[in-house]
Amino acid sequence: MEGANQTEVTEFILMGFSAFPELQWILFVMFLIIYLLTIATNTSIIAIVRSCPSLHCPMYVLLSNLSFLEIWYTSVTVPKMLAGLLLGNRSISVHGCITQMFFFFSMGSTEFFLLAVMAYDRYLAICHPLRYSTIMCNILCLKLSVVAWVSGFLASSVLTVAVSRLSFCGPNEIDHFFCDFVPLAKLSCSDTHLSKLVCFTLTWAIAGSSFLLTAGSYSCVIWTAWQMPSESGLQKALTTCGAHIAVTGIFYGSALSMYARPPVMESSDMDKVVSFFYCVLTPLLNPIIYTLRNNMVKEALRKPMTTSGLFRA
Repeated sequence: MEGANQTEVTEFILMGFSAFPELQWILFVMFLIIYLLTIATNTSIIAIVRSCPSLHCPMYVLLSNLSFLEIWYTSVTVPKMLAGLLLGNRSISVHGCITQMFFFFSMGSTEFFLLAVMAYDRYLAICHPLRYSTIMCNILCLKLSVVAWVSGFLASSVLTVAVSRLSFCGPNEIDHFFCDFVPLAKLSCSDTHLSKLVCFTLTWAIAGSSFLLTAGSYSCVIWTAWQMPSESGLQKALTTCGAHIAVTGIFYGSALSMYARPPVMESSDMDKVVSFFYCVLTPLLNPIIYTLRNNMVKEALRKPMTTSGLFRA
């Protein structure tokens, strides 16, 4: 009878970092700088790849795909968080919350698949260099990219349907800075076992399948590089894939620790820290890590600067 007096929730309040009112401006400036840098660096990579003919090959097309993904991945959550820090407006409708969760999981799932495709591309380039251009042609690269995007959105649709069937009639304060599944499920007044099972299963299915392909590809790369007679060839192969492995490790580690852990390990404060890494910091680090030791990208970046006279004596 107690549930009969409860009214259906029409909006949620994203608590975010409201527990630290004295840090709101500092957090706003910090997140704004990170967000602007993320947009700028990823947009620069897309522009460089599109404008430089020597970079019109699968590796860099996939890299520009990843940069495009990171722009939207961080834009799903950060602008709303910035508005909450600056204006104090932390409310979001139930439909808006579920929509944000849908796009967030779509981008995250797509990134899993895209990182696996990039690992497979490096496997072909280093383990089968003579057949690489024949196998990984532009058509195959385009098809793999489309499959990664479509698979990511389809997987997120399954979870979104499960969440949309939940009822919310109790507290409406989400102890997070965006609409994530874990804190959202805690507020439901209906049975969440099915939706939690869907989330857990999808996480392991997506992360597990992409991890097997990624780990298998890089294992073959490392083994092939180790057998190279030339030390420079070994160093070049490991340098190229070292950045990829670093990006993959950061993303997989933070995502799995968030969505594929036992319920007894759940912690709101830890969730915010982990979420900060994979949805705010990682989109900024990815383009930096991928291009930091990539000579072709750095050379392409240097050309317009040299032409404009920035590096002239």
